[in-house]
Amino acid sequence: MRDETAVSVPARAAEYAETARATAPPPDPAGDDPPRRPERRAYAALDLGTNNCRLLIAEPAPYGFRVIDAFSRIVRLGEGLGTTDRLSDDAVERTVDALGVCLGKMRSRGVVRSKSIATEACRLAVNGPAFVDRVHREVGLDLEVVDRRTEAYLAVTGCAALADRHAESVVIFDIGGGSTEIVWLDGSAALARSADPTLRIRAWDSLPVGVVTLAERYGGADVTRPVFEGMVEEVADRLTKFALIAGAAAHAPNFHLLGTSGTVTTLAATHLRLPRYDRRRIDGLWMRDREVTDAIDGLLSTRLSDRAQNPCIGRDRADLVLAGCAILEAIRRAFPSERLRIADRGLREGLLMNMMREDGVWRRGGRPS
Repeated sequence: MRDETAVSVPARAAEYAETARATAPPPDPAGDDPPRRPERRAYAALDLGTNNCRLLIAEPAPYGFRVIDAFSRIVRLGEGLGTTDRLSDDAVERTVDALGVCLGKMRSRGVVRSKSIATEACRLAVNGPAFVDRVHREVGLDLEVVDRRTEAYLAVTGCAALADRHAESVVIFDIGGGSTEIVWLDGSAALARSADPTLRIRAWDSLPVGVVTLAERYGGADVTRPVFEGMVEEVADRLTKFALIAGAAAHAPNFHLLGTSGTVTTLAATHLRLPRYDRRRIDGLWMRDREVTDAIDGLLSTRLSDRAQNPCIGRDRADLVLAGCAILEAIRRAFPSERLRIADRGLREGLLMNMMREDGVWRRGGRPS
């Protein structure tokens, strides 16, 4: 397998330029002519990760899209993958069932175009290709197993709009079930010549560690402070190459972190003490450094049963959330920041933006906007 860790963008500028064009969001409309009202067409984006199966269905809107349906189910496709190199029969059955639900929603909403991707679990499993074939035969979905670079660029496309426009550096990260993508955006959006955030990528990395793999190695039920620090140290070691390249990011004016994952959204919800998860309260939330520390410490002091009873965590995440916090803590130590912005958006939003842009749904007067 090609080594894709700690990649500096200028070293492979031509290759990244091609990827940037493929993942660019539509620019903001300019001029006096109002945007053409898009025809009503439903698009679907499905993200099958190591832990979650997520679907988003949306219609184009004049300046983006409007979500009309969504689905999320924890399937733990990568359960046990670290020790067996195979997707287990139980995990495959759970996932095939969830994918069938997704297809039913696509059909009921009259989806005209869709994109379904799979990430780390299918990249690593020796029976990954057989699983993809089974999904095609039994469910009728064509899963594309995307590489790590594509996953990182899609995360940026999906959530970079939440970055502070005046921050001259931003580190974006996506903590997944089997891998963690991290990207350094250089230069402020306010001064950028293009609205495409991927053109600001200076470096990226994909760490082969996520909440499922880390929790299986260290245990997610009874996480003591020494166990937690052991997880942080492992992630910090894997982060070393990227931190050497992107270390200057944290010293830029208005620098901040931007996280997209179940870990950060769960952490934000517990910080707000929400009686139930509310995306409107979470997506775009700013957390101060001290608030993040307090939220992590609070979770470390709870038992597994308490975490399972928390309506913003639940039984499916109770044994994974502290592994995610350890990954977040390693990133915070490598890139100290007074601010962390929370994004409840990511790969699915990036896929939707790409498909709609390719179909020209934001064109004005027959010309690209």
